[in-house]
Amino acid sequence: MTTNTTFFEELHSTELTGVAYKNIRLKKRILTHFANDGNATLADLSKVLNTSIPKTSELVNELMADDLVKDYGKTDSGVGRKPNLYGLEPNSAFFVGVEVKNFRINIGLMDFRRNLIKATEGIPYLLNNTERSLNALCAIIQDFIDSSAVQREKILGIGVNLSGRINYKTGYSYSFFNFHEDPLSSIIETAIGIHTFLENDSRAMAYGEFCNGAVRDEKDVLFVNIDHGIGMGIMVNGQLYYGKSGFAGEIGHIPILSNEILCHCGKKGCLETEASGEAIVRIFREKLSKGASSIVTSKHPNPGDIKLEDIIEAANSDDTLAIEIITEAGEKIGKGMATLVNLFNPELIILGGSLAATGDYIRLPIKNSLNKYSLSLVNNDTQLTISQLGDKAGITGACLLVRDRLLAITS
Repeated sequence: MTTNTTFFEELHSTELTGVAYKNIRLKKRILTHFANDGNATLADLSKVLNTSIPKTSELVNELMADDLVKDYGKTDSGVGRKPNLYGLEPNSAFFVGVEVKNFRINIGLMDFRRNLIKATEGIPYLLNNTERSLNALCAIIQDFIDSSAVQREKILGIGVNLSGRINYKTGYSYSFFNFHEDPLSSIIETAIGIHTFLENDSRAMAYGEFCNGAVRDEKDVLFVNIDHGIGMGIMVNGQLYYGKSGFAGEIGHIPILSNEILCHCGKKGCLETEASGEAIVRIFREKLSKGASSIVTSKHPNPGDIKLEDIIEAANSDDTLAIEIITEAGEKIGKGMATLVNLFNPELIILGGSLAATGDYIRLPIKNSLNKYSLSLVNNDTQLTISQLGDKAGITGACLLVRDRLLAITS
């Protein structure tokens, strides 16, 4: 009997030829079908594969011997002799998803049937572009894996989400931990000992929402991540869109503002300079210093101690100052998104990230700006909703991207 790891190594091997190559590709198609469409009968699978039922049965039996596929018993549908249903064995493979934020880390463990079986959110962490910060990240991932009840050899991959410019194909990060010659994915993989993939945080969150969240039958969707920065994941015709170098979706750096505020990207007038979580914190502190009042000061008398989470909590407690600043940010975000609505004509826009937790306080001003600045004939076809997965969107997307890339479901 082969092990799961051996199967996935064979799946991506360039040495297989002839019947062995054909069989491993057919097995991949079976697993892909189960992953995308759920359980199926041998008759269903033989149609998908365009092979005979005996051949399909042989392949399924081999996958069952590898503990990758499970017999789920007789189907309830139809008349006469009922066929057996087959599907993925949930405990045959696991994937770790890591979402790295400015001040915390969320991390989760998903089984082969995309059930999130363990999630730890809000692990204290300080994201800096230093070796120390990178080592701390690796230590947190290692501790999480060590504390899980899953056998280490069954964890087939780790997905790490970071903000900024990420090239997932090469594994390089151009915004954080870019002080090594080797790709960041390779650095983390060497430290942990498990195959590692790198992804932009907004795109991973978008993928989680596309696969397990708010998306139903929609094919053209924008996911806007409103956090300390502003990013976006794009789904075009049901596929995640990357662009030439994997950098598509940098909505936060659309230069729509007339100001002299220097963005961290080095340019002026970016949407992030006045509408991101980082900008909200800066503006909030400035208004307090000029005499504005807020319930936040009872918890943090020193404005320098106030964080984005404090402002979000205040807004949800009907704090006037917090709501006012978030509303102004939402209006500017909506103006930037109006350009995208005119360009993409999406069926659905999903608002995610920490500021989405303010609900209508961020959604309504965005919606008003969309109506004001985009073509009515276009935006009439666009729904605007809040992320269903919330803080779990990133880790869900990271796990699914690892699973699907190992299966070569995605390109």
